[in-house]
Amino acid sequence: MKRLCLAFCLAFCLAILSPAFAADKAKEDLPLITTGTWKHEELKRFKAPEAKQGVAADDEHIYVITNRALGKYRKDTLERVGEWKDQEGGPFIHMNSGIIHEGKLLCAHSNFPSVPMTSSIKIFDPKTMTHVGTHSLGIDSGSLTWITWHDGHWYACFAHYAKSQPATGRDPAWTELVRFDPEWRRTGGWIFPKRIVEIFGNSSSSGGSITSDGTLFITGHDARQLFILRFPKAGSVLEWTDTIPITAAGQAFAWDPVQPGIFYSILRSSQEVVISRIQESGMPRTDKSPEQ
Repeated sequence: MKRLCLAFCLAFCLAILSPAFAADKAKEDLPLITTGTWKHEELKRFKAPEAKQGVAADDEHIYVITNRALGKYRKDTLERVGEWKDQEGGPFIHMNSGIIHEGKLLCAHSNFPSVPMTSSIKIFDPKTMTHVGTHSLGIDSGSLTWITWHDGHWYACFAHYAKSQPATGRDPAWTELVRFDPEWRRTGGWIFPKRIVEIFGNSSSSGGSITSDGTLFITGHDARQLFILRFPKAGSVLEWTDTIPITAAGQAFAWDPVQPGIFYSILRSSQEVVISRIQESGMPRTDKSPEQ
């Protein structure tokens, strides 16, 4: 009888877990576009309880982001020197990523997993770690996951998720990168290549930046890869040009604004910030920092 119960439990567990394992394996087996010309070198890690969504960085500090809280860490000692937390029952729901722009920390925020999807940008003073403003986008192209500033325009990624499809009628293929003018008026939009969307799986793009030379770097939700894309000369599908294996598992990232090639990412499973160096093999270090 005990053997029968054990066999039944084992069969039940396999039935539950096998689809997840199969999905992960299918994502690993998807073909990647890679030239092998980029090198990723992990330098160090440190623990941060806020390491659930992403990171941002300025000249002296790393800002670690979770849904309703921020942690501020010195870059030289990795000491935690500041924090911000939403009040109990407050208006913050799901911060996804952040950038430093004109001396302010801007965090992409959404009401995920609620529908209709609404989005906003939360504005913080990084010196005092206080919330100083919000720019609401209301209902837009999806659920805002990341923003960046490039060549006088805002670029914002609006995600769609498989779990929301019954309510929205849209799967991750509807994820869109939208360009806005400085007043947040839409001026353009692009979607991601089909193979990258397949790697996203049930989720979407969690992090992204556009460097000063116009290169687009993005991450998914959990893939250990940094994808390199460029804007197409024609059409609306971004062009996938290369892939960099990384030790972090997706989520939002940041380039160091003063140390070319230094890359900050997170491991949400262990609540760690990962500090790495990324550069093209055989090439001198170049400025891959996003425009601030």
